[in-house]
Amino acid sequence: MERKFNKQPKLHIRRDDVVKVLSGDDKGKTGKVLSVDLEKRRAIVEGLNMVTKHVKPTASNPQGGIEKKEAPIHISNLMLIDPKTGEATKTGRKRNEQGKLVRYSKKTGEVING
Repeated sequence: MERKFNKQPKLHIRRDDVVKVLSGDDKGKTGKVLSVDLEKRRAIVEGLNMVTKHVKPTASNPQGGIEKKEAPIHISNLMLIDPKTGEATKTGRKRNEQGKLVRYSKKTGEVING
């Protein structure tokens, strides 16, 4: 859904959320979201979707070598874990008493902080 004024997309996943992977090699695993790329709609999850990267020697890293790092996962393959129950849940948006838009768990109806 394209927004009229603020062109940033509203996603169901944010940084520091705990998510479950729905598909791919890491299916069923959970981890904490380290960062979210809004344009590409991808997130980097701590310890998941690890790839091997060959690093050339530089002045700061004279040894170089092979290092493992997390690769981005598409947002559609991630589902938020409800902090109260510990289960994967869909999220919705509603206005709270102050009129601010907040996320809530569709499974329990509880507001998700963050």
